[in-house]
Amino acid sequence: MSMPKGSNVPVPTTALRVELGWRSGPGVPDADASALLLVSGRVRSDGDFVFYNQPEHSSGAVRHEGKRDAGGQVTDTLLVDLARVEPTIETVVLAASTDGGPFGQVPGLYVRVLDAQRGTEVARFDSADATVETAFVLGEFYRRQGAWKFRAVGQGYSSGLEGLATDYGITVDEPQHAAPPAAPPAAPPVTMARPAAQPVPTPPPVPPTAPPTPVRLTKVTLTKEAPSVSLSKQGGTSGAMRVNLNWEVRKQFSGWGSKLGRAVAMHADLDLDLCALYELSDGRKGVVQALGNAYGALHQPPYIHLDGDDRTGASASGENLSINLDHKQSFRRILIFVTIYEGARSFADLNATVTLQPLNGAPIDFSLGECTVPSTVCALALITSNGGDLIVQREARFLVPERGVSPQRTVDYAYGWGMNWTPGRK
Repeated sequence: MSMPKGSNVPVPTTALRVELGWRSGPGVPDADASALLLVSGRVRSDGDFVFYNQPEHSSGAVRHEGKRDAGGQVTDTLLVDLARVEPTIETVVLAASTDGGPFGQVPGLYVRVLDAQRGTEVARFDSADATVETAFVLGEFYRRQGAWKFRAVGQGYSSGLEGLATDYGITVDEPQHAAPPAAPPAAPPVTMARPAAQPVPTPPPVPPTAPPTPVRLTKVTLTKEAPSVSLSKQGGTSGAMRVNLNWEVRKQFSGWGSKLGRAVAMHADLDLDLCALYELSDGRKGVVQALGNAYGALHQPPYIHLDGDDRTGASASGENLSINLDHKQSFRRILIFVTIYEGARSFADLNATVTLQPLNGAPIDFSLGECTVPSTVCALALITSNGGDLIVQREARFLVPERGVSPQRTVDYAYGWGMNWTPGRK
């Protein structure tokens, strides 16, 4: 049952999954979940802000897990472990912001709190009165007499994520403006001769305190017109970069009866596999994929790791691939691709979005577009080394395997990887 605005309920001091949810559709803006950890109503530093560009708090208590679109019902998820929240933190604010329009155009907006282990619902607040707001505080966790409670808030901002963040003390990176012309130098002062005096020792200079690094709220979207981006220019120079693939099945309005029933059943069992071909700077080549249990490794070669095999499509965060940018000098090229393992004959009925989320830096996302060929494998993005930097190139290339040729071998041929392939199984 949804809570009325201003009401509160006790919550267990445990790991909780917070879902921001809404219905997608034509003209519906995208939305993003975020969290702020507060002391006396403000953050201690910009590190207390968890959102798409800064996905995990240093304490490990709050983590942004990302979006999932299941048949038009979109969720953006935060994991909040209240047992790990530092004792000085009094409040964890749960917020949301839009991209492409106000919340008045976002239908079915809600925030839901779940027990992360059991999956049971602890609290829910449905927001039904949004109009021109582009940012919202939907709820908050707060301490009261040693226990945690959740309050339904529903407070909106028309100034977007930037206005919400600055209101809680976040320093936001603003666009650079041209500096005004320098004033002409002043005439040197006239000096008078003075009697010699004993020199006074000069105290050692005090090193200046580095100003805090502003939080960047920008996103990067790759298109056919602007298909590539430098990771270092976006701040993605270290830590693990997560690659996430989300998809939804386009609705079908033809073929009623048993044919439609078979189509629905087919897509209900849809299993897509996120994979990566890699070539390291020392010449070693390989593949990271669920097939053959080739999950890779994050802290040793190939420095690429597949988090798991989501075989049902029911996982909140989907299938994720992680790339260790601390070892970017070890990469020559990486090709991220996806195959249909079972449940569909091609990508023709699927609407997929790819997001690359560096630990430090702006998220990079793009859609695959419409598939018009009987493709069972799609090259998503090509990452290449360029003088110590990594360049992400949007591929979105649907490939059609020849009869008897595997999807993996098809990708290999198309990009000249030159590997030997043998049959594998899950």
